[in-house]
Amino acid sequence: MTIRVLLVDDQPLIRTALHMVITDSPDIEVIAEAGTGTEAVELAVDAGPDVVVMDLRMPGMDGVEATRQIIAGPSTAHVLVLTTFDDESVYGALRAGAAGFLVKDLAVDDILAAIRVVAAGDALIAPSVTRRLIKDFSSRSAPAARNRRTLASITDREREVLGLVGTGLSNSEIAAHLCINVATAKTYVTRLLSKLDARDRVQLVIIAYESGLVEVPQ
Repeated sequence: MTIRVLLVDDQPLIRTALHMVITDSPDIEVIAEAGTGTEAVELAVDAGPDVVVMDLRMPGMDGVEATRQIIAGPSTAHVLVLTTFDDESVYGALRAGAAGFLVKDLAVDDILAAIRVVAAGDALIAPSVTRRLIKDFSSRSAPAARNRRTLASITDREREVLGLVGTGLSNSEIAAHLCINVATAKTYVTRLLSKLDARDRVQLVIIAYESGLVEVPQ
């Protein structure tokens, strides 16, 4: 099945470069492009993409507000933020429901892999973003003690899975690490989302760090 992508960036050269990269991949295609947040919101419905690759800094409606409206609207697309990393914008996109964050200087293969992961319903934060994002976000959010109490509701196995999610592993990687099948790994993640009242995998990562299951990189 081909993954349908909407590219959103106010710089035509960046869109062209990304388009060329994606065109070379047999399982991903660009179905539309947008230069503004307003266009992105409209095309997310009209074009029916699976993944929206979203720039954050654009004139008028920025990527954060566009992400918020896409997630809140009728579109079923997942939003993958591609940014140079600006603190407030990234936090805003996280709160708006973005499924993943990548920096623009990543290798081509990493960008394509991220699109595939997000299209599959997983969420991710690029390793180059994780350290700063998690460390700063943790200091802004609820105390770790609260999350430790919350973790009392999960089993030891679920706690182990949460720790692996916190290190950035995908469901298939978790399955391989624990010697279980992918469907079982996915079930564990689904239970964690429910028990911890987390919107998505990104929030599970944050909880894993806040609760001390994963150490913040120094």
